[in-house]
Amino acid sequence: MQGAAVPGTLTRREEAAELGVFLLLILPTLVLSFVDTGASAVSFPLVASATIARDVGLVALILLLIARDRQPVAAIGWVRRHIGRDILIGLALSVLLVIGAQVLEAVLRAAGLSSPSSAPGLAPSGLGEVILAVVLVVVVAVAEETIFRGYLILRFAGVFRSRLSAVVASSLIFAIGHGYEGGAAVVTIGLTGLVFAIVYIWRQSLVAPVVMHLVFNLLAIVVAPLLSS
Repeated sequence: MQGAAVPGTLTRREEAAELGVFLLLILPTLVLSFVDTGASAVSFPLVASATIARDVGLVALILLLIARDRQPVAAIGWVRRHIGRDILIGLALSVLLVIGAQVLEAVLRAAGLSSPSSAPGLAPSGLGEVILAVVLVVVVAVAEETIFRGYLILRFAGVFRSRLSAVVASSLIFAIGHGYEGGAAVVTIGLTGLVFAIVYIWRQSLVAPVVMHLVFNLLAIVVAPLLSS
């Protein structure tokens, strides 16, 4: 599989050490998504603001790490070529992704996998919260693709010496962070992350996956609550 990752200046041991420290920062909170902490009682603005701050901080850390390692942002998928084409590809694939994810999750729930017991405080109400939700969706799409596709695939590929293993590992970690949505959603999100990764490797750019991620979350976080209210 040919990908967007650019060979770096780190040794395998250095990549493993850097990756290990980064995973120690993110994995505890991802695993805690499987624990019911009563997050549904927390207001949407608080959840959204905390998520935005966390994701911006993680992206800033990644930029510092690759700058220290003397790697260009192209190493994590941020390239300028074919942006318009990749946006169109992302929009077209979003339709198939949304339909496929809904069908798969319904099948998994019918097969007995769990559904979420409560929503994690992500239901905007009022114009101000809707605007905040849109900002949240944009930040999450850009940040999570940078983290899970751009950075983690780059570092896992360096450690495993296999881009296929890197894609699988990054997709599994991506799925872990959605435990609050139930087993059916965790499997669906994991496979969705795998699709994002395949598109990223195919296009050698994060633009299309970001667009797909943005559309997916926009429908779930902004459009669906508005239609149901």
